[in-house]
Amino acid sequence: MSASATNPPPPPELSHLRLERPAAGVALLVLDQPDKRNAMSEEMTASWVAAIDHLAADPTLRVLVVTGEGRAFTSGGDLSWLASEPDASVDELRARMLPFYRAWLSVRRLEVPTIAAVNGPAIGAGLCLALACDIRYAARGARMGVPFTSLGIHPGMAGTYLLPEVVGPAASRDLFLTGRLVDADEALALGLVSRVLEPEDFLAGVLHTATQVAATAPIASRLTKVALQRPHASLEAALEWEALAQPVTLATADLQEGIAAAQQKRSPLFTGR
Repeated sequence: MSASATNPPPPPELSHLRLERPAAGVALLVLDQPDKRNAMSEEMTASWVAAIDHLAADPTLRVLVVTGEGRAFTSGGDLSWLASEPDASVDELRARMLPFYRAWLSVRRLEVPTIAAVNGPAIGAGLCLALACDIRYAARGARMGVPFTSLGIHPGMAGTYLLPEVVGPAASRDLFLTGRLVDADEALALGLVSRVLEPEDFLAGVLHTATQVAATAPIASRLTKVALQRPHASLEAALEWEALAQPVTLATADLQEGIAAAQQKRSPLFTGR
């Protein structure tokens, strides 16, 4: 087996962003500008794109965790950047915003499961980043919201698509139109996050879950993510997809390994074949 099949490629140089490998198959991206509450600076945005491109080309990747350094997940778009061109035309501003949105939403093109570890405030575009991930866990005390209108701005970064997809239209109207923030426990009740963990054990708990995800069968995991990320138009459409995707996994060596492991009462060792 070649080295490229067993080892991740060398990471790119990153600014205001860290890429760590806490366990086999697990990547951890840390938004790293705590003095600005991990605001999405131009440097961080460029690094994010480089990191996602790097991870997308990594055959060893099984799961990605995204979190923030310090006390915040991210406060969202850099306000000084947003207000830096008061005389710009609508077309000029649109030409700035679309690449920004698409840069951060590029996480959705990863084929592996992605987990947002919301360690602290996730505000505006910051919450949209968490919504772009497949799973969201929050530290108790973390606050989340989309207070765009409170700043005099329309929601962005596909928030009007992502938030209703997760919490439904009624809760989305409440959060968008009031601009209010919710704490982790209310976010759990709304379905905005899946679990709330205590701050002192937060990242360790999320990474433990990530290692469990990384240990699942890669082909089955990726196909399941595709099925869940693109909701089926009907029951029949779901059946047609599953009648194609499930046989793909039935033909893998990983299925035989999974069955053997269950019969032998041991943990499976999946290879993605």
